[in-house]
Amino acid sequence: MPKRLRTTAAMSVCLLFLAGSASLAEVNPSPLDVGYRQMYNLDFTGAHITFDSWKQAHPEDPLGPVSNAAAFLFSEFERLHILETELFTDNSRFLNREKSVPDAAAKSAFEAEIAKTRNLADHILSRSPQDENAQFANILADGLRGDYIALIEKRNFAGLSFMKAGRSRAEKLVSQDRTYYDAYLAIGVENYLLGVNPAPVRWFLRLGGAETDKDAGLNNLRITATKGRYLAPFARMLLAVAALRDKDKDGARNLLAGLAQEFPQNTLYQKELARIQ
Repeated sequence: MPKRLRTTAAMSVCLLFLAGSASLAEVNPSPLDVGYRQMYNLDFTGAHITFDSWKQAHPEDPLGPVSNAAAFLFSEFERLHILETELFTDNSRFLNREKSVPDAAAKSAFEAEIAKTRNLADHILSRSPQDENAQFANILADGLRGDYIALIEKRNFAGLSFMKAGRSRAEKLVSQDRTYYDAYLAIGVENYLLGVNPAPVRWFLRLGGAETDKDAGLNNLRITATKGRYLAPFARMLLAVAALRDKDKDGARNLLAGLAQEFPQNTLYQKELARIQ
C-alpha cells in the first residue's frame, strides 16, 4: 500500500470521535452537555461520573455508554500526547510516530462501552429504524473505534473502514434529518482528509467506496462547527488543522483562540495556539 495512502488513511480517522458543543453554553445544558464540557476541559474523572449518572438514569440510551467511551479514549490520547496539530500537518511525522503503549484497564473499559453502545443502538434500530439517537450513537462508535485502531494500535488502514462506515451512517441520518448538524462531521472528515490527496490516490480511494471531495468536506465541517451540539469544537479543531495545511495561520489562530477560551483547562488548545503565535 503506498506510503501516502497509509498516512491519509490514518489521518482520516484520527480525530473523528472528538466532541464538544456550541450549545454547551446554553442556559440549561443537559447532563450530557456538562459531561462533554468536563471531558474537553480534561476533567476525565468528572466526565465519567456525569456519564455514569446519565447511564443509570437512562439505561436504554446508547449515547450514555458511547459518551463514556469517548472519555476513556480521549484520556488515553491526553496521556500519550497523541492529539497535536503537528502530527496532522506533517505527513512524515505522523506516519513515523512511535507506536503507543495502551493502558490495559482503559482499553477494556473502552471496549465494554462500545459493545454496550452497539447492543443498545442495534436493539432500538431493530424496532425503530429511523431512531436518530441510536443512529448517531453508532456513528460515534464507528469514529471512536477507528480512532483507537489507527492512533493507538497504529493499524491505519483498518481504521479507515470505520471512517467509511461512519460516513455512510451519517449520510443516511442527514438525509432523514438535515438539522442533525453533528452528523455532518463524519461526512466532512472523510471528504476533506481524503480529498487533499493527488488525483491518482483519490481515484484509488474511490474504488474502495471512499468520498474524496475536499471542498465538500470543508463545507460539512463548517456546518458542524457553527451549528453542531456535541461535535462543534472538534469541527473547529479540524478546520484549524486545514487552515495550517493551507498556510493560513491567522485562520488557525482565530479558531484555536476560541477553543482555548471556551475550554481554559485544555492545555492542548493553548499549546497549539502558542506554537503558531
